[in-house]
Amino acid sequence: MQNFMEHALEQARFADKLKEVPVGCVFVYNGEIIANGCNRVNETKNATRHVELICIDRVLEYARSKSLKYEEVFCGVTVVVTVEPCIMCAAALINLNVKEIIYGCRNDRFGGCTVLDVPSLLKTDIPIKGGVRAVEAMELLKTFYKGENPKAPVPKPKTHRQI
Repeated sequence: MQNFMEHALEQARFADKLKEVPVGCVFVYNGEIIANGCNRVNETKNATRHVELICIDRVLEYARSKSLKYEEVFCGVTVVVTVEPCIMCAAALINLNVKEIIYGCRNDRFGGCTVLDVPSLLKTDIPIKGGVRAVEAMELLKTFYKGENPKAPVPKPKTHRQI
């Protein structure tokens, strides 16, 4: 699994170069990476372009190109992602019935296990394991958040309103 996490970390480093939140992911099927990517939220100005959702789209393309049923492909997919999937992505992955989810560092703000126990809510027994190369994944996030997000909206000055 270390090898697949290295690929996910490479994607996260690429995201950082793109000024995206540095999260990378690979979807592994039958021992082969069939989808990979990084966040594209800033580039696309679309808050749903988290890497897990991008990889889901790529698996759908993969299944279509191989004339496979996507439901069967997802059942065999191991998701390897550098940061714990957010609530939205955790729910999507669980609903697609992926084989397992392996992540690097926790997501203490939006995590689909840490902040809200999505697996319990959706009553799943999909194995979810964190802490794989967590220090490296967290360092990428810390470095990113020390800088400024060039795509962030310009803050509006607060005006004093009288009630």
